[in-house]
Amino acid sequence: MSHTIKEKKKLIARVGRIRGQVEAIERALAEEAGCERIMHMIAGVRGSVAGLMAEVVEDHIRTHLVDPEKNPGVLNAEAADQLIDVVHTYLK
Repeated sequence: MSHTIKEKKKLIARVGRIRGQVEAIERALAEEAGCERIMHMIAGVRGSVAGLMAEVVEDHIRTHLVDPEKNPGVLNAEAADQLIDVVHTYLK
C-alpha cells in the first residue's frame, strides 16, 4: 500500500495513541475499576480504531480509485467524496 507510506508517521502516531488507550484499559481492569469507566474507555478505543480505518480507506479511495494519473478513466472526484462521506459516517 504505497499511500500508507506517505502518511506513515501520522498513522504510526495514531496507532501509538490507540496502544496507550488499550494499556489504560488494561490498567483499569487490573485496578478493578468500575464497569462504566471501562466501557467508556473501550468505546473510546473503538472510535479511535474506526477513525484510523476511515483514514486508511479514504487514502485508498483517493489513491487507487480516483487518481487520474495512475488510473485513467476511474471514478470522478465527486463520487469519491460521496463514498468517503459514507465511510466516515459508517465508521463513527
